[in-house]
Amino acid sequence: MFQRAISVDDVRAVLEFGETIEWYPDDVPYPSRLVCGWRGLRPLHVVVADDSLRREIVIVTVYEPDQHRWDAEFRRRQS
Repeated sequence: MFQRAISVDDVRAVLEFGETIEWYPDDVPYPSRLVCGWRGLRPLHVVVADDSLRREIVIVTVYEPDQHRWDAEFRRRQS
């Protein structure tokens, strides 16, 4: 996050106001999902794993999606 200039507040905002755009139910050790959100004009993707037993989420990675690999809203991968 530091190298990508993404703050903890950015991640919290994406998780609170963003939208889950992909689900990965077979991920181990926990099912995970991709959340898309915006901080101002900047799109962000946050991958989180859901630990339902502890009622916690684990941040796996956070990045700014590549405009050449995603649609204009950064919600669907380009074919």
